[in-house]
Amino acid sequence: MPPIEETAQALGNPTSDEFRRATEVLGKVGLTQYEGRAYIALVARGVGDAATLAAAAGIPRTSAYKVLESLSGKGYAKPTGGKPILFRPTPPLEVADALKGAIQEVFEALANLHRMVAEHGEPQLVYLLSGREKVLQKVGELLDQSTRTFILTTPGIAELRDELGKKIQHAVKRGVQLTFVTAPLQRVPEGVEYVPRENLLATEVLADGEHALLAAPGLDACGFTDNPILTSHLKQFLEVVLESGRGAPSA
Repeated sequence: MPPIEETAQALGNPTSDEFRRATEVLGKVGLTQYEGRAYIALVARGVGDAATLAAAAGIPRTSAYKVLESLSGKGYAKPTGGKPILFRPTPPLEVADALKGAIQEVFEALANLHRMVAEHGEPQLVYLLSGREKVLQKVGELLDQSTRTFILTTPGIAELRDELGKKIQHAVKRGVQLTFVTAPLQRVPEGVEYVPRENLLATEVLADGEHALLAAPGLDACGFTDNPILTSHLKQFLEVVLESGRGAPSA
C-alpha cells in the first residue's frame, strides 16, 4: 500500500501517531483538541450523530453536540437535519482552500498596515496578552467601556455569547450599537445586529472606533491597541466586511 494511503488509513484510528499529529495541526488553525478529533472522526466516517462521533473520536459524549455545533459554525461540518441530527464533514480540501484565502486576506491587511505605519513614522503601540481567560477578559473590558459602537467578528459566536452574555445585555441597555459578524445560521443575543460571513479565521473587536483587538484562533492570545493609525485601518477593513456581509443573501 502506498505511504499516503497508509497515512490516510491510520487517521481513522484515534490512538495512532497520524491521528495525534493531525489533531495538533488542526489546533494551529483554531480548533480545540475535541474539535480536531471530532472533525477527523467525521471525515473518517462520512456522516454521524453526536453519540456515534463521540465514540469514534474519543471525546465525552456530553460535549459532542456542542463540539459539532462549533465545527459547523467554523465551516468544518454541516448539519443534515433529522433526529438525532446528523453531521457531514466539509470536504478537507475545501476547508484548506478557505483557510488559505482567509490567511492571505489577513496577511495582506497586515502588509498594508505595516506600510502605513512606516509611512507615518509612528510607533506601533500594540499590547499583547496570552491565555484564553485573559483574552476573554479583555474583550469583556472593551465591551464594558464602549459607549457608542462595538463590532465583533469571530468564526463561531457560541463561546463568546456564553461567556459575555450579561455584558452584552448591559451594553444593549446602555444604547451601544452592537454588531456581530460571524458564520451563517448562528444565534446572536437580542438587540445585536447579525451580519453573516463565511470563512472567518480570527476574532476582531473594534470598540467606539478607537480601541482595537485581534485575537488568534482559539482565543489563546491577542493584541490590542488604541493607536489611531492601527484602529483606523481595522475600521476601514471592517467597513468592507460589513458592507459585503449586509449585501449577501440571507440563508
